[in-house]
Amino acid sequence: MENTASATAATAATQSKTWVLVFAFCFIGLLIDGADLMLLSYSLTSLKAEFGLSNLQAGSLGSVTLAGMAFGGIYGGWACDRFGRVKTVVWTIVLFSVGTAVLGLTHNYWQFAAARFVASLGLGALYVACNTLMAEYVPTKYRTTVLGTLQAGWSVGYIVATLLAGWILPDHGWRYLFYIAIIPVVLAVAMRKLIPEPAAWVQAQAERQQRKTAGQSSSVAAVPRQNAFRQIFSDPKASRMFLFWALTAGFLQFGYYGVNNWMPSYLETEMGMNFKAMTSYLVGTYAAMILGKVLAGVAADWFGRRTVFSFGALGTAVFLPVIVLFHSPENILWMLVVFGFLYGIPYGVNATYMTESFAAAFRGTAVGGAYNIGRIGAAIAPAVIGFLATQMSIGVGFLVMGAAYFICGVIPALLIRDKQFDPQQE
Repeated sequence: MENTASATAATAATQSKTWVLVFAFCFIGLLIDGADLMLLSYSLTSLKAEFGLSNLQAGSLGSVTLAGMAFGGIYGGWACDRFGRVKTVVWTIVLFSVGTAVLGLTHNYWQFAAARFVASLGLGALYVACNTLMAEYVPTKYRTTVLGTLQAGWSVGYIVATLLAGWILPDHGWRYLFYIAIIPVVLAVAMRKLIPEPAAWVQAQAERQQRKTAGQSSSVAAVPRQNAFRQIFSDPKASRMFLFWALTAGFLQFGYYGVNNWMPSYLETEMGMNFKAMTSYLVGTYAAMILGKVLAGVAADWFGRRTVFSFGALGTAVFLPVIVLFHSPENILWMLVVFGFLYGIPYGVNATYMTESFAAAFRGTAVGGAYNIGRIGAAIAPAVIGFLATQMSIGVGFLVMGAAYFICGVIPALLIRDKQFDPQQE
């Protein structure tokens, strides 16, 4: 007991000195994660030409990616609880870096789809693992400020992917765009050597071991995946939070990925913008999204997670119809900037809000499970807008996305309170 307490105290002391370094690694990790998603989007035209893909096949590569991310996120949460937060981050970086680089060696649709699915397992797991790790390292008083800034890594990744695509694709082709994905393996090796596991996880593991030694492992130890889920669903409070967060994540991702996938087409087809103008406007949207995520984190430390999350979701719900009904060539730029700011806000708060809703013993499993069940919304949203665009218009699809954001804001506003568990105090 005394040795365990001493080890935990030493881990906590180390943790207080290294969270800034942890943030740097996790920010770069999510930057690469976001960039990797966009690399596929920029490569689709080249892939269609070289592999002779139909529009359906090309679009299905996005569905394969989202499916892989969903499975990876669920198992990534379990791996965080079973093997450790840092180890999971390291191995997921290795998995998607190698898997994405292998895409450059493929020669047909099926090879590419299979490699993309494997790489996407790492993409989905990394998001959960980075947020869980960071939440348990950063001090409570500015946790959402830091995690909100961390979420901006994805948006920075979008911009990095845009610059890389413009530099590499015209002269070197799509294969080299994927080959460079092997570089993050260096990040994984460095992180494994420099970052220890957070104190909350070390303490939870020590408590499990003590109970196991005392003969109580059958009811408490959460080593196998099914036992972690059993813990969640045997606790009425935890099971309610899991359900509420799965619904919230589903509507959030339904709205986010629906708009993200179709906004370029909306600007080109229904607003008549040329490609150059469209990309310039989207860079402005992404830049505003970065600002929205960072400021959301700061505001959530002052005003509460629930207030800021709901404000962003409901603000996005209101502003989408404004864009559809009142846009014009003269006002669309500032509308997109305001929209980018608003729809970045929920993601600036989401990670902290979720991780503080579950106990450390099954936090990774609960967050990974709830968020990635919500990816069902991400998977069907592009198809829903596509159907509505065929029958009516993309704008009508955006109105449906606005309704999703409205529900996404109402659920936490009514049902999910702030700071149910503090990773720094467990």
